[in-house]
Amino acid sequence: MAEAELDRLLTRATMRRIEIGEAVFEQGQKATRFFLLLHGRLKVAQVTPAGQQIIVRVVHPGDLFGFAQALQREDYPGTPIAAAESVVMSWPNEVWGSIVEQNPHLAVNAMRTIGQRLQEAHTRIREMSTEEVERRVAHAVLRLVEQAGRHDRDGVHVDFPLSRQDVAELTGTTLHTVSRLFSAWESQGIVKGGRQKLLVRDKSRLQALADGSTRSNSD
Repeated sequence: MAEAELDRLLTRATMRRIEIGEAVFEQGQKATRFFLLLHGRLKVAQVTPAGQQIIVRVVHPGDLFGFAQALQREDYPGTPIAAAESVVMSWPNEVWGSIVEQNPHLAVNAMRTIGQRLQEAHTRIREMSTEEVERRVAHAVLRLVEQAGRHDRDGVHVDFPLSRQDVAELTGTTLHTVSRLFSAWESQGIVKGGRQKLLVRDKSRLQALADGSTRSNSD
């Protein structure tokens, strides 16, 4: 983006720091702005009509979110909560048209983002409908590794705090089931857990679990 274009974009933007555990906005709140995550990680939670909380996605640096107008909604469908200290930039909804006119590639990026989210949602629905829970959890961890993995000599760290409850909400299962699976995986050297930390020590074996070509002894 040319410097003049960037300056015009930034003149209407608001910057905000989000502390761990703080919400950027609340599910059901009237959608007046759209957002870009500059730094950190956000977990987008939804509460179902039955009162169950689920995590529908993780927002990574560079992601647009809160783009309710693209979904033809007047309210935000979920609550983004900071999993790590984060910095977000936002704009009023009414400036989107003028921004797109001046920077058409932003519209292309927004469409690509929405397409990626839709594809991920379809994948998760298919996994929850057709796969055993161990495969679902393995797929979820592998996606997090691809999106937020930090490599070192010990393996691949998921680069933000992640609890077993978070994994349970991401995969539509229970904390007990995720704890049982992780305990089995740890005993086999596949992962190593800690207080809201996750290290994948053997990605190839985790991939084999996700593919269904092997099973852990978690029963």
